Amino acid sequence: MNKPQSAQQAPRRLTVHVVQHLKPGGIEALVLEMLRRSTPRDRSIVISLEGDRASAIKAWSKLAPFSRQLLFLDKPSGVSPSTVPKLCRLFKVLQPDVVHTHHIGPLLYAGCAARLSDVACVIHTEHDGWHFDNRKRARLQSLALNVVKPRLVADAQFVAKQLSKRFEYTDLSVIKNGVDCERFKPASQALARQRLGLPLNQILVGCAGRLEFVKGHDVLIHALAKLDPQIHLAIAGIGSQLDNLQELAQSLGVADRIHWLGLVDDMPRFYQSLDLFCLPSRNEGLPLSTLEAQACGITSIATHVGAVSETLCPSSSILVAKENPQALAQAIDTVQKRQTPASPRDFVSRNNDLKQMMDTYKQLAMESI
Repeated sequence: MNKPQSAQQAPRRLTVHVVQHLKPGGIEALVLEMLRRSTPRDRSIVISLEGDRASAIKAWSKLAPFSRQLLFLDKPSGVSPSTVPKLCRLFKVLQPDVVHTHHIGPLLYAGCAARLSDVACVIHTEHDGWHFDNRKRARLQSLALNVVKPRLVADAQFVAKQLSKRFEYTDLSVIKNGVDCERFKPASQALARQRLGLPLNQILVGCAGRLEFVKGHDVLIHALAKLDPQIHLAIAGIGSQLDNLQELAQSLGVADRIHWLGLVDDMPRFYQSLDLFCLPSRNEGLPLSTLEAQACGITSIATHVGAVSETLCPSSSILVAKENPQALAQAIDTVQKRQTPASPRDFVSRNNDLKQMMDTYKQLAMESI
């Protein structure tokens, strides 16, 4: 006897996420979280245009648990026309229901391949808006949107405004980035510091992100030099600016107050070790780090760039102007002197929970399949 329609299981579905590369970064971390939440009935895999599996996992051990869900095309640098037919062949084998692209390169290559392969639904998420200031990139984006015609998603209201201002494109939704509030949650600060080898009796300000100029670590180090010596800085991340930043810390006399942790696999533990979190970036889209820190109950201070303001709890966190070490130092001093700081966790769980984000993407896809 056939089961009633209501009792029948929903059909299986495969979503293929396509990214430029799988190096440590916000977009890549978000996609991995979406992989973590995938199920046998609602599967996800990731295609990285650049790189190869062995090198990527060696450079970023966080990829290892997802190895079977990762594919690499090892695309050469520059324009690569052969990448589109290569993706077409892959899509023919995989038979995805949804191709979800992240950033302009994946939109151009995978978006075109998905249309040529008759994939039912193409979603493209734009994670920041500042790169549209480059005219060449803006023209490429316009061309790709007109050719691929994806369901276009902005991950913040700020990004949506940038897209609406620059492109005549009506199929635009806002789905804010989410974090897993079951993983990122408050826990013992002392235990977290012991696990990470951090000082137990100092006020600890944390910063997480690639060690690149755009992330503004130099501004934070200048701010640290203006603060009480009992305030220390813990930095999670790697990048090309490490030597320059360490030289700056030495010249300012704060080298012994900075703890360089490199890549941290257990990021919830990192945030749990902190007294407050700081994001001193010069440019951002909608960052995950401020959301993750606040989900762990940690107050955040951040520069007023991109969509950062949309990630901050209005009752506990502070926005400051970029490139301003004095303002950053004053904000840190203000937060660490609060007697009863408000927890920002509820703000994140209401507005930026990962499950809510994934459910909204699922609904968007179902409208097209």
